[in-house]
Amino acid sequence: MSEWIPGWQYVMEQRAKEREQPLTFVLVHGSWADASFWNGVAVMLRRMGHRVYTPEYPGHGSDPNKNVTHAMITKAVADFIIANNLRDIVLVGHSFGGSVVQKTAELVPDRIKRLVFMDGFVLGDGQSVVDQFPLPVQQVFEQLRQTSKDDSLVLPFPVFREQFVNLADIKLAQQLYSEAKPEPAKPAFEKLDLKKFYSLTIPRSYLYLTEDNLLPQGEGYGWHPHMSSRLGVFRLIRSHGDHMTYFRTQPGLLAQKLYEASRD
Repeated sequence: MSEWIPGWQYVMEQRAKEREQPLTFVLVHGSWADASFWNGVAVMLRRMGHRVYTPEYPGHGSDPNKNVTHAMITKAVADFIIANNLRDIVLVGHSFGGSVVQKTAELVPDRIKRLVFMDGFVLGDGQSVVDQFPLPVQQVFEQLRQTSKDDSLVLPFPVFREQFVNLADIKLAQQLYSEAKPEPAKPAFEKLDLKKFYSLTIPRSYLYLTEDNLLPQGEGYGWHPHMSSRLGVFRLIRSHGDHMTYFRTQPGLLAQKLYEASRD
């Protein structure tokens, strides 16, 4: 019979093991968010002994300009990595950030240790982020784009509540919605040339949040296995969570799962 280990001792032993391999994370946020999206997870990763960077990109954060392109966003992330002389990094993309990670990997492949897609879009060559949704949803995005004054997308609250934060209570859902800013539309509609990405041999992982309701599950849609399978050989890690709630309420859990997805 194995010796019983108190829960606190097990946690401390696990944290000690984690410190044996300190990692450098670069965390790329998704749509309707900014770099502060990662605050809780970043704190927990740092407590585990890792270095963490959360770059901002054009059209987000304090930048009011919505006339940005996917290439501008990608270049900003790559420039951040180079300017900070970061090497041997774990490059993590959440949601739209997955497509940013794909293109950033093309620009700085020699600086990346592993790619992690955290319910992140993995686009096929020649596809856009909007292409990953059923046609009726694509039409809604197009209508939102056409009715905006600055080519941006503003989600109706019912959509945000049911599809982005379905595990949140109503008070938290309203708070998170109030923090979301209009999203530049153009990058989500751009079809990306990803031939170079699919020629890279960088190790990759997919961290699948099992209650994420943003995309339909099955019938040619969804995070896993539909998009994750495009990565070829990859590590799969699962965790409870929806698209945004647990980043605020369970950052420790997501930090641990990110480590599992990223370690050697």
